[in-house]
Amino acid sequence: MEKTSFLIETALLTHGLRSISNEELLQKWPWKHACLTWVDKGEIKIGTMEEFLPFRNRAAEVIRIDCDHLESSCAMKISGALTASGTMAAAHKLGISLAVTAGMGGISDIKGETLCADLPALVNIPVVLISTSPKDVVDIAGTIAWLKKNGVTVLGCYRDVCSGFMCIENAVKLSGIYAGQKLREKMLLLQEIPEELRLKDPDIIVKAKQAGKDAETRGEFYHPAANGKIDELSYGRSSQLQLNSLIANAKLAEKISTKA
Repeated sequence: MEKTSFLIETALLTHGLRSISNEELLQKWPWKHACLTWVDKGEIKIGTMEEFLPFRNRAAEVIRIDCDHLESSCAMKISGALTASGTMAAAHKLGISLAVTAGMGGISDIKGETLCADLPALVNIPVVLISTSPKDVVDIAGTIAWLKKNGVTVLGCYRDVCSGFMCIENAVKLSGIYAGQKLREKMLLLQEIPEELRLKDPDIIVKAKQAGKDAETRGEFYHPAANGKIDELSYGRSSQLQLNSLIANAKLAEKISTKA
């Protein structure tokens, strides 16, 4: 099987795209080689979309695994979808230098994620992350400021600012623009969703944050609940935006790795 030069996280594909069926994923997915990663009964899996879908069918029974819990999850034979930081940790173990996500975590009031593991992972794990933006439900300005303060170079793929994930927010200054520079440790590349394609109603995010908080109260994960509310209120459009963005980010990873 062809060896991949990048790994794509599966937390979004497992728990986040409520309006996207398995059939649509298969239809839209560009890659036939194994580039998705998850943990099944303690074993890190690298698989194709066809191999991943039976795991996706078990979404209700699997957890989300970040970099801080990867080793213990493997030792305890747990099954889970990998977040951005979990994917970075898996990539590092396998000698792969690029990890791909869509919306990433950040600084927030989310239980257990006041400082999401994605941020220290960028400081401590020598894997470059390609993302769209920090998620709308986190403090984007505070997140980028924390990364820059801690030595992470944050580059935009088309411009040197980030103006949000699925909605338009105030533009935040980045470290610069990615123009083919050599990749190195402590680097984050952001490839935004074009502003004209984003959701126009900011109240959707307010309601999504509340849905996430309600899920926390029930002892459930914040992000799937918040993402589900955005999907519901946008009539499935948010799921399409995120899937398209994840694929675009992975195509960028493929292009970068081909040039390397």
